[in-house]
Amino acid sequence: MEKLRILVADDEAGLRQLVRLYLEKEGMVVAEAATGRQVLEKLQQDKYDLLILDLMMPDGDGWSVCRAVRQKMDLPIIMLTARGEEMDRLLGFELGADDYVVKPFSPRELVARVKALLRRAGASPQRGEQLQFPGLSIDIAGREVKVEGRVVNNLTPKEFDLLLFLARHPGQVMSREKILEKVWGYDFYGDLRTVDTHIKNLREKLGRERGFITTVWGVGYKFEVGS
Repeated sequence: MEKLRILVADDEAGLRQLVRLYLEKEGMVVAEAATGRQVLEKLQQDKYDLLILDLMMPDGDGWSVCRAVRQKMDLPIIMLTARGEEMDRLLGFELGADDYVVKPFSPRELVARVKALLRRAGASPQRGEQLQFPGLSIDIAGREVKVEGRVVNNLTPKEFDLLLFLARHPGQVMSREKILEKVWGYDFYGDLRTVDTHIKNLREKLGRERGFITTVWGVGYKFEVGS
């Protein structure tokens, strides 16, 4: 079985080596990058299953790198940063990051987040398994979403997982806490606005006029489509 490949991007060599040590103990292959330019070069040269990306890079910021990566691929991204302000986290999510870890952090926590994100991105449902609704189809095995027959190309792994979770429970109101638990898959240390940001992005990409995801004020969200 081919080993999972992780790219760790941070300007601190000691931190990269520490993360590498813990990930390699889990049987993963780890490559390192010290600059944003190196990240983009390595992603062009090799295939990776997940990117751990520092927000502050010597030649720019992780947001710019995240945006550039998202324009080309749906690679799962974990943002790694010493900045923990709410707006920084929300901006990272809006640009396509799937998770956000604030320094200093526990290496074991980071490994748990990596494994949880990889598990969801690499889930292997039965071939051909799909969910069909009026105007919307979700190919679970192929991780492909179509709205009125049009492929939605720019969904991040976490946005796909969020849509799939809601679509598997049509008409049921899901609280933000429940969504964090089921979609993120571990004790998430961010705030509940993480869910709101992902819902906002998902609605934009699916088309707001379609109204697949409804807000239930004071409670959470539910998936519903017309007949």
